[in-house]
This record gives sequence, C-alpha cells and structure tokens, in this order.
Amino acid sequence: MSDGFDWKGTIGKVAPWIATTLGGPAAGLALDAVCKAVGLEPSLANAQKAAEMAAAGSLTGEQYLALRQSEESHEAKMVELGYKNLADLEEIAFKDRDSARQREVNTKDFTPRILAYSVTVGFFGLLYFLSRRAVPPESRDLLNIMLGTLGTAWVSVITYYFGSSAGSDRKTEIIGSK
Repeated sequence: MSDGFDWKGTIGKVAPWIATTLGGPAAGLALDAVCKAVGLEPSLANAQKAAEMAAAGSLTGEQYLALRQSEESHEAKMVELGYKNLADLEEIAFKDRDSARQREVNTKDFTPRILAYSVTVGFFGLLYFLSRRAVPPESRDLLNIMLGTLGTAWVSVITYYFGSSAGSDRKTEIIGSK
C-alpha cells in the first residue's frame, strides 16, 4: 500500500457514507461494506486495497456497482440507527476527538503523549530501517503490514493533535455561513 494515499477520500468519492463511517463507531459495518463489495475479506488492509483499486481504475464494473449498492445499503442502515445525514456522523467524530483531548487536559494524563511519541519513533524508525537494509523476502509482507499499521496510527496521532482536514473544512463552512 502506498504511503500518504488518501484511501478514505478515494472511497468517499464513490461511497461517502461508508467513508465517513470508517472513522467512527460503526467502522466495522463500513469495512464489511467496502471489502465485500470488491470480493475481499473484511479488514483495514483490504479496505485500503479496495480504495487503491478504485483510484487505479482497476475495479470491474460489477465491483463498482456492488460498492454503490453497498453504499445505499449502508446509508439505510445508518439512517435506521438514527443518523439523519453525514453531518451527524462528522459531529459525533468531532465530539469524540474533542472529549479525548479534554480528558487529557483535565487529568494531565501523559499516556496519549507517550503513545504518540512511540508511534512516531516506531514509524520513522521503521522507514529508516527499510531505507538502509535489504529486506529478506520472507519478512517483506510482515514489514509492510507493520509499516501500514504504524503509518495509519501516525495519521491518527497527527489528527488527534492537529485536527483533520474535515474539521478544517467544517470551520471554513461555518465561517462562510456567518
């Protein structure tokens, strides 16, 4: 999987409800919807693979149609669960991040910082290691999984501490409406 690839954004072009749900409490439903539509076992790595296939234009017509149908089915499930629109899901995700930040401030808990530093050191340490050493073929898949997992975790750390582009877009929208 490519580093820095916006797989959620790519899925969001075809299936916005699924992409928005990937970061929230119903992420499991979203992973199932994406992966099953393209014929893969549900997992984060396979959801990323499906997005890369979509971006490369390598989804078959049947897979694309299945993804659109999964989107419609997923939207119906989310409405049934009480979410009226995508803004409801984004608001929940925003409140979740905000409450985690407030908890850290109120309790003066160093755990999030320790984890953030550990993920950052692990991610860039692994990148450095991979750039300096030849990887034995039998370890390549394992190291790629580690790199993908650490890369995803590092993006979460950055989003936690600095916000996300979705939050920035929402602020711009609110400012523009005043």
